[in-house]
Parts: sequence; C-alpha cells; structure tokens
Amino acid sequence: MKKAAIWLLSVLMLCLMTATALAAADSEKILKEQREINALSDKALASLYEKVPSSRKVIQNCYAYATLSNTGIKLGLFGDAHGRGLAINNATGEKVYMRMNEMGLGLGLGVKEYDLIFVIETAPAWYSFISGEIKFATSAEAAARDGKTGDSLEGASLAADGVWVYQITKKGLTLDASIKGTKIYPYKKLNQEVDKSKEPVA
Repeated sequence: MKKAAIWLLSVLMLCLMTATALAAADSEKILKEQREINALSDKALASLYEKVPSSRKVIQNCYAYATLSNTGIKLGLFGDAHGRGLAINNATGEKVYMRMNEMGLGLGLGVKEYDLIFVIETAPAWYSFISGEIKFATSAEAAARDGKTGDSLEGASLAADGVWVYQITKKGLTLDASIKGTKIYPYKKLNQEVDKSKEPVA
C-alpha cells in the first residue's frame, strides 16, 4: 500500500513538472511571436513614413491605428493572403494582436508581400476592428483629410466607416488599395497574459 502511494505521488509530480515545462515553453513561443509582430509593425510604419511623410502626424494624432504584414499567394484563379499585426489605441494605450485572412479571385501566379496600415478615427470603429466584426468597403475611395483631426490622409483609402487604410508593397504605396473579402480578427493566443519575466533582455 505504501509503495502504491509513493508510485502515485511520483506520477503526480512528473505530470506537474511536465505541465509546468509545457506552459513555460508556450509562454516563450507567445513572447517570441509578439516580438516578431512588434518588429513587423515598426518596419511597416517606417516604410509608410518614408513614402508618405504626412502620415506620421496622422498616426500620432488618430484615435487608434493598426498594422498588418501579409503574404499573398496566387495560384491560377484563386488567391489567398494571410498576415499578422498589431492594433494600438492612442487614446487608451490598449494593444491588441490581430490576424488576417483574405480570399480573392484573379488570374496570376506568385507571391506578393505587403503591409496594411489602418487609421481608426473613433471608439466604435476601434471596437468593431478589434472584435473582428468590421465590414470593409467593397471598393476603395481616395482620402483627402481626416475629418476628426484635419490631418492630411494623402495616399490612404476609405476601408470602412471611420477607418482608412494605406497599402505598401515592395514597389511602394498603392493608391487603389482594395481589401474586399478580407477578414481581420483578434489573435487570441497572443492576447493572453504571459510571464514577462521570461522575456530576454534586448
């Protein structure tokens, strides 16, 4: 009886140690991907500021903004794009990691990498965006000015009510950005709390 109790205790300890090790490994993976997305976001903004200098003031003054870095693949008639990104609320300081999926039709073959930088004007637009419930416009409209701050939105297109978007490709700024059929939603795995003490010092 005593041996059975010792054996059972040993098994329970082993299970606990394994679960702890798996949780630590998962936290490290989450932190790693968060850092990757943070770097992609910084790179996307730097590229935008270089190509559209007036956009820096827009990003600084808007209610919120988001960046998504994407890889698009076209095979014959069908196209698919997927990406990761970060939404930041300038008003509250909230940060939400996001994912993107896009399905489209069109002839072609190849891979296209691009960044989408969204300017979010209002709290309702922010909540629609980070909840994944936002409905994007079927076609792009060139923007002149941000109605809330009066900042120039040169190079941006209307994406949805209260949301504008810049699209940057390797060739530069795309003036006719179209995100019809795009689904952007919260990246739940990366938005959970993790042990920040495990994050390596840069």
